[in-house]
Amino acid sequence: MNIPNILTLLRIILIPVFVGVFYLPWNGANVLTTLVFALAAITDWFDGYLARRWNQTSAFGAFLDPVADKLIVTTALVFLVQAHPSPWLAIPAAIIIGREITISALREWMAEIGQRAKVAVSMIGKIKTTAQMTALLLLLYNEPLLSLPIYKIGLVLLYIAAILTLWSMIVYLRAAVPILLKNNK
Repeated sequence: MNIPNILTLLRIILIPVFVGVFYLPWNGANVLTTLVFALAAITDWFDGYLARRWNQTSAFGAFLDPVADKLIVTTALVFLVQAHPSPWLAIPAAIIIGREITISALREWMAEIGQRAKVAVSMIGKIKTTAQMTALLLLLYNEPLLSLPIYKIGLVLLYIAAILTLWSMIVYLRAAVPILLKNNK
């Protein structure tokens, strides 16, 4: 157990805290919810940075980090769609969640056949994650700030994240198709 793995576990532990705070029945709960999500997002960045910097990468961390990311993001998306039922929010949420399931399955299969490196995280995935986390923070906050329409900005960023999500999925699938077709013969 090392600090990067502890940070990843903290992100998972924050999920029930996030859930509880999201449903608090008082004004200002959105601020606390946003802060809990922000802490989770910060641990996401720090665990990877510290693991590489301190050379503390591990199989456990490589497995758990993407699981923790997907759990917190999916939880936030589902709760936001439930709180603001609208196709404008549900569509990018479904795209993001669907892509995560697809790419997780693809990575698992590619790992089974020894081709995991073909679907490694790319720079576009990192940009997508930044847009996605920022969008979720703004959507969770859901109040104008300095006369800025925070929710609308968050929704635009969520669409950008959804587009980047589809783009990165296409990149991953294009890398995997030759292997899929080769193994299908």
